[in-house]
Formats: sequence, structure tokens, C-alpha cells
Amino acid sequence: MDVNKMTVSVNKAINTQEVAVKEKHARTCILGTHHEKGAQTFWSVVNRLPLSSNAMLCWKFCHVFHKLLRDGHPNVLKDSLRYKNELSDMSRMWGHLSEGYGQLCSIYLNLLRTRMEYHTKNPRFPGNLQMSDRQLDEAGESDVNNFFQLTVEMFDYLECELNLFQTVFNSLDMSRSVSVTTAGQCRLAPLIQVILDCSHLYDYTVKLLFKLHSCLPADTLQGHRDRFMEQFTKLKDLFQRSSNLQYFKRLIQIPQLPENPPNFLRASALSEHISPVVVIPAEVSSPDSEPVLEKDDLMDMDAAQQNLFDNKFDDIFGSSLSSDPFNFNNQNGVNKDEKDHLIERLYREISGLTGQLDSVKMESQRAMLQLKGRVSELEAELAEQQHLGRQATDDCEFLRTELDELKRQREDTEKAQRSLTEIERKAQANEQRYSKLKEKYSELVQNHADLLRKNAEVTKQVSVARQAQVDLEREKKELEDSFARVSDQAQRKTQEQQDVLENLKHELASSRQELQVLHSSLETSAQSEAKWLTQIAELEKEQGSLVTAAAQREEEFSALRDQLESTKIKLASAQESMCQQVKDQRKILLAGSRKAAEREIQEALSQLEEPALISCAGSTDHLLSKVKAVSSCLEQLEKSCSQYLACPEDISELLHSITLLANLTSDTIIQGSATSLRAPPEPADSLTEACRQYGKETLAYLFSLEEEEAMEKADSTAMKNCLRKIEAIGEELLPRGLDIKQEELGDLVDKEMAATSAAIEAATNRIEEILSKSRAGDTGVKLEVNERILGSCTSLMQAIKVLVVTSKDLQKEIVESGRGTASHKEFYAKNSRWTEGLISASKAVGWGATIMVDAADLVVQGKGKFEELMVCSHEIAASTAQLVAASKVKANKGSLNLTQLQQASRGVNQATAAVVASTISGKSQIEETDSMDFSSMTLTQIKRQEMDSQVRVLELENDLQKERQKLGELRKKHYELAGVAEGWEEGTEASPPTAQEAIPEKE
Repeated sequence: MDVNKMTVSVNKAINTQEVAVKEKHARTCILGTHHEKGAQTFWSVVNRLPLSSNAMLCWKFCHVFHKLLRDGHPNVLKDSLRYKNELSDMSRMWGHLSEGYGQLCSIYLNLLRTRMEYHTKNPRFPGNLQMSDRQLDEAGESDVNNFFQLTVEMFDYLECELNLFQTVFNSLDMSRSVSVTTAGQCRLAPLIQVILDCSHLYDYTVKLLFKLHSCLPADTLQGHRDRFMEQFTKLKDLFQRSSNLQYFKRLIQIPQLPENPPNFLRASALSEHISPVVVIPAEVSSPDSEPVLEKDDLMDMDAAQQNLFDNKFDDIFGSSLSSDPFNFNNQNGVNKDEKDHLIERLYREISGLTGQLDSVKMESQRAMLQLKGRVSELEAELAEQQHLGRQATDDCEFLRTELDELKRQREDTEKAQRSLTEIERKAQANEQRYSKLKEKYSELVQNHADLLRKNAEVTKQVSVARQAQVDLEREKKELEDSFARVSDQAQRKTQEQQDVLENLKHELASSRQELQVLHSSLETSAQSEAKWLTQIAELEKEQGSLVTAAAQREEEFSALRDQLESTKIKLASAQESMCQQVKDQRKILLAGSRKAAEREIQEALSQLEEPALISCAGSTDHLLSKVKAVSSCLEQLEKSCSQYLACPEDISELLHSITLLANLTSDTIIQGSATSLRAPPEPADSLTEACRQYGKETLAYLFSLEEEEAMEKADSTAMKNCLRKIEAIGEELLPRGLDIKQEELGDLVDKEMAATSAAIEAATNRIEEILSKSRAGDTGVKLEVNERILGSCTSLMQAIKVLVVTSKDLQKEIVESGRGTASHKEFYAKNSRWTEGLISASKAVGWGATIMVDAADLVVQGKGKFEELMVCSHEIAASTAQLVAASKVKANKGSLNLTQLQQASRGVNQATAAVVASTISGKSQIEETDSMDFSSMTLTQIKRQEMDSQVRVLELENDLQKERQKLGELRKKHYELAGVAEGWEEGTEASPPTAQEAIPEKE
């Protein structure tokens, strides 16, 4: 099969029209999978369809995909497994819509995902679920545990089938003849596949439950019996309701379940179980033509349409405000102002206009389809009458030929000499045969007369074709049946005539000697000839009446075509005017929503410095939750913008997203300002500035939504950066020491190592920037000192990079060698204390690098102390030693990665010593240039300076002693916490580094 043909069939089967999938298109897709031995072409076409934005496309995709899983090539399941997660995400997305096809699509997608999982776990089951009892036993591998689990999986499978079954029925208005409408058939068509699945699953669960009861105690299987009873009741009710629908009666024969469920506690009850059999007639397929509507349905539809246009004002402006989707009274506790009422009124007006436009489109399409169908019917009837006329003419010609043949036979039988009695008997038999032939021909003429009378009835009903469409369809069917009967009778008549002629030839050939008797037979034939001529004349008259009727039909066709053209012109003008009105209303509504959002954000920005906020302080956790909500809303807004650009008629999601973004942004700014009141001064100022910058970026982004051209280029990157900055500040303000969920430890290790790498990379970049500034503004000794210090800092950063990379490799080796069959997250959760120590060490390395760069920046600017830089270097050395010790706890002694990590640690220590040495050298050079000038000082002044220096030395020695004691206590407490709470377990071969080990030797 050609790939293009299958592509066309998939696109025709999965379209946006609310009609059932045509069987011929679905059958072509199924044959295509068998031809290419897979579903690659099917998925390549489906991936280009907007299934996430159009519920009708998604519903028809589910129907076609269900057919392929049942009847397609076995590789369809293998080719479709890669898209299982996408089906799950799409199911959750459609599950948020409670109306229309949204909920149906969500449930159907869930059923398909369950079906794929079931057949993946149980590959012995074919796609159509048809298995013999022996194959069912082989599926359980003669293990009662396998049968127990298989029964549970079948219950889950059947539960999804019944859920879709029930939801489709609940979505239909069962008080009307929904099965003869396009919308009803579109929803009911997939249930044929569901009925087929349910019949097999019910049969297999019954057989498996009897098998389980023969092996296990009855109390153990009480849960199985309860679940079976619940599903039995639902399935029986759904089968009963389905069998009463006209749509299913001509497509499928639905089985009926027994009055009472099987008694599994009685083993002999298995012999009473009858497997339900679903019968699909071979000559019946899903209807490919337009559905037939009852006259009452058409009248109801016309009345509903008239009522829609008569009550246009009430539909647009008369709805209650309680159903308004933009009613936020319950959330904010304030009354709506005039702008909110304006937004609500405009939203209702656009909804009413959209519904009215959809109704007009549907009505016009329905009228066009009905007119086209009627034209096709009349053309078919005309062709049928013309065919009957030609057939009658052919019969006349055949009779004339038969008469000539009889005349020739009369001349050939002049010498017939046989017994008079035998000839008379044969002549009598011939006369009886001719009498039968005459009777059959009379019956044929009578059938023609019946057809003419029915054609006259059709002619009378043309003027009211719309109201009598059901009668015309029924009459057409009767005409087809009559024509079929006439054709069959004509064929039988022809066959009988041929048999009679063969017999006559044989008999006349043997009766040439009976001339006298033959003359009497010829007289009888002459009388028959006169009768045939009379009948031919009557048929010619009938042919003339048929030609007249055909001319009348042509006139009716012309009138219908003119009516159709006028309807198309009116529809086009109405659609054009309606589209313009709707487009203008959408622009007004979008502009109003955007301005309201901007005003709300401006008010929030104006409250950043408002004194009223001083008395209220916010929670950092609340701020972070607001930031997450804004991030989610921003993603939804971008998706809504894309949907609006793709389909401008649907503006509701965009308006909702804009309004929600304004509210969340206002809350975030106000909450950020309130949170900053409890924060230290520096992070508080940073948080306030970040909130202010985010408000400005949001206003700029909303301004870009003014026009569609600008909306396509709108970029929210700046807003996201501001949100990340606010989130980072909030994370820093969170209280430390909170417990971490064990299932999050694995992710947190990777995050902290990545954050450490990012911090080191940022520190390296900052050192380069500081060095560039120093070279631009400093000269002489200061420039030389700065270059030497910053160069040693850069070398230290490179050494730390190597350490982090080596540490990652060692961690990967530790996890892979120690986790066994567990996952990475389970290994980290199992060794939570070691994991927390690893996280703490990684944090310390990144923090030390950041602090050292800050100290180096201050030293270069002349605002910092060289001692701070040396202390930061010592802290980095201690942090790296802690990271090595934490990694060494779980590492194998002969690990190559451990050796490389230790070498990297020594490299960091050497680089740290170089930083300390360059700092001391630079300090000496700076102090030499700043040495005191004693040439102008007197003896008294020098003595005074000496005493002051001695006092300062004593004070510094005292302060040094106190600081050393404080440092010792801090280190003791730090290592106590690190050893007990963060990973250095008792009895391990490694221990945290001491302060002396962490501080490198001075060069």
C-alpha cells in the first residue's frame, strides 16, 4: 500500500467534523499497518495534528488508534509505546475540561494507556483479545499467583472500559433519538470496540475466578468476588441500554448477560457459564453517508434555532453574574467595580456571539448536506427509472426475437411424424409453460405499475422534501428492494424462457412428422404473439410517462440548485459581518483586560514603599509559593498566547491568564515587600529591588500583548530571570536546618553539585572582570600586587573545578557499586546521613569560592583586608578536605577515582597556599610603600607613638587570644554537627579534617 494513501486516509479519518469515523478510512489505516508491519506512518501523521488543542481531533484519534491496537499489525503496540507518556500528559490536560469532549478524551486516553500497559505485561494476549481456553491457561503458566495477578489486571482493564462506556452514555441526552444524529453517532461509534473488549474480558474473568476458587480459600478471594459483582452489574446495565439504541441494531448484535451472576463457590456452576458472543454482520459496516433525521427532530431543531435568534439579547446580556468565570468576589472579599462588570458583560457578549456564529455555521452546513443528499437521491431515482425503461425495451426486443425463432422452428417441423397422442401431450405441456410465462410477465408488468405509483408519490413529496426526509429514505429503500426483486424476477424469467426454448428445440426436432398437430400449436403461438404486441405497446406508453417524470425531476433539481446558491450567498455575508463584529469585540476585551492588569500591577509597585506595610511581615514560604504560582501562570499565559494566535476565536483562556497573572504578580510584589521587613538589610534591599524590577518587566510584557504582531515576538525571559532571582533570595532567607525528605536527597545531591560548579564558574568570571578593571585603573606596585593575587585566585578556581569533576566521578562510582538493584534515589535515601554530609561539603565549597571572590574584590579596591582573603583561602581548603572525607567514607580503597580525588585535593591545597603566599607578599609590598616617615617627628612624638603601638599590640594580642578561643569553639561545634547530623558515621574509616589539616602551610 502506498504511504501517501495511508496518510490521506489518516487525515480523512481524524478530522474536526462531528461525525463518526468512516469505516473505509479506518480499514485503510489497518491494512496500512499490516503492509508496512508497524505504525510509523500513522504516528508521523498524528504527530502533526493539534490533538492537545482540538477535542474532536483527539476523540477521533482515540477511536482510530483503538482500532489499530485491536486489528492492526502486532508491531503497532511496539511502535506506540514511546508515546505512552505523551498520551498520559494529554489525558491529564483534557481532564481539566468538564464539558464537551474534554472529559471523554481524558477517559479514552487513559483507557488506551491502560490497554498498552496490559498487553505489554501480557504479550500472549492478542490485540483483539480472542483466546482459547488452552491459551488462557498458558498465559498463567500454571501458577496460581500468576492467575491471581492476571485477574487483578483484567479487573483494572475492564474498569477503564466501563468508565468510558458509562461516561459516553452520561454525556448523551437519552430522551431524544441521539443515535440517528451525527453528534450522537460520533460519540457512540467507539463503543463498538469497547463492547468487543468487554465481552472477552468478562468471559476471561469468570473462567479465571472459577480456577482461583478451585485452588484458594473462598475468604481470600472475597475482594475479587465483590469487584466482579460491581462490574457485572454495570456491564449488564450498559449492554441492556446499548441494545435498545437504533444505531447499534444494524451494526452489532450485543449479547445479554445472565439474570444472576455466576456462583463461584459452586464448582459445577462453570458448566452453566455461556461465553457472550458479539456478532458483527459481514455485510454491514459503519455508515459512510449522512445520518437520517426524523421529522420531529428537524422540527425541534428549527424551533430551537428560531428561539436562539428570537432571544439573542437575553442570551448575550441576561445571564446571571453568579456564573461569570471572572467573579473573584469569593477570593478577594471586595465588591466589583465598573471595569469588572464591563469585562463580564463583554465576555458574555463574545460568548453569545460565538455560540450564535457556531449555530449559524452548523445550520448552514446541515442544510447544504441535506440539499446535496436530496439531489443525489433524485439523480439516483432518475437513473433507476431510465434503467427500467431500457430494460423494458430490451424485453420487447427479446420477445420479438423469440417469435421469429418460433416461426423458423415452425418451418423446420413440417416433416414431423410422431404419435398424435404424444404430440398433443407435449403441446399441452408447452401451453402450460407459456401460461406460466404469461403469468410471470403479468407479474412483472404489475411490479412496473407499482413502481410508477410510487414514483408519483415521490413527485408529490418533492415540495416538502425537508419535512419528509425520513419517508423519502424509506421509499428509496423500498424502490431499491423492488428494483432488486424486479431484476431477480427478470433474470429468473429469462432463465426460464431459455429453458423453455431449449426444451422446445429438442421436442420440435423430434416431432417433425406431426405436421397437423404443429399447425394447431402455431395458431396458439400466433395468439401469444398478439398478446406480446399488446404488452409491448403498453410498455412503450409507460416509457413515455417515465420520460415526462424525469423532465419534471430536472426542473425540481434546478430549483433546488438555485435555492442552494442563494443560501450560500446569504451565509457568506452573515459570516463576514459576524466575524468582523467578533474580532472588534475581542480586541476591545483584550485591551480592557490588559489595562486592568497593568493598573493592578502599578498599584502593587506603588505599595512597595508604603508605610502601611511596616506593621505586617510576610512569610518566606508564602513568598516562594507565590513565585511558583506566578511561574506556572506565566507558562499558561505563553500557551494561551500561542493558542490565541493559532485560533483567534478562542480568547477566554488568554483573558483568564492575563487576569490571573495580574493578581498573582500583585500578590507576589506585596508579599516580597512584606517579607523584606523581616530580612537583614542587604537581602531585604535586594528582594525589594528584584520585586520592583519584576513588576516593570511584567508591565513591559503586558504592553507587548497589545497587538497580534507584537504578541508573536513577546519574550518572557526577563520576567523569568527576575522570578528566579526572587526565588533565590527567598531560599537564602529560609531558616536552615529543616529536614529534607529522603526521596528528595538524590535530586538535592545533583542540584548542589551543579550549583557548586556554577558558583565556581561564576567566581572565575568575576575574577577575570576584577582583573580587567584593575588593569584599567591601577598602575605600579598596586597593579602588580592585584595581578599576582587574582592570578593565584584563578589558579585556585581551576583546581577546585578539577576537584568537583573528580568528586562527581567518584560519587557515580560509589552509587553504581553500592546500590545493587535499587535506584539512585533509593541509595541516597538509604544512606541519608552520608548524603547530607556530601551536600554540606558541596555547599561549603561553593560558598567559600563566592566569599573569596568578594574578599578579593574588596582587596583590589582597597576597601578590604588581606587577612580576610587568607581566611577565605583557609576555609576553602577546609571545605575541600571535608568533601574528600565525605566522599572517602563510601569509596573503595583501591578506587582509581579516589586516588585522583586525593590528588585534586592536594592541588587545591597547593593553590590555596599560593593564594596565601601571594596575599602575604602583596601585603608586605603595600605596607612598604605606606611606611611611616620619621624624619619630621620629635623625640616626644616618637615616644608617644611607641607607647600607642605597645598598647595596640597588647590589645591585639588579647583580641587574638579571644578570637582563637571563639574559633576553637566554632570549629568544635561545626564538626560536632557535621559528624552527627551530616554523614560522618561512627565506625567509618574516614573522619572530618581537623583545622590544622585544612589550613595549608605558608610558602
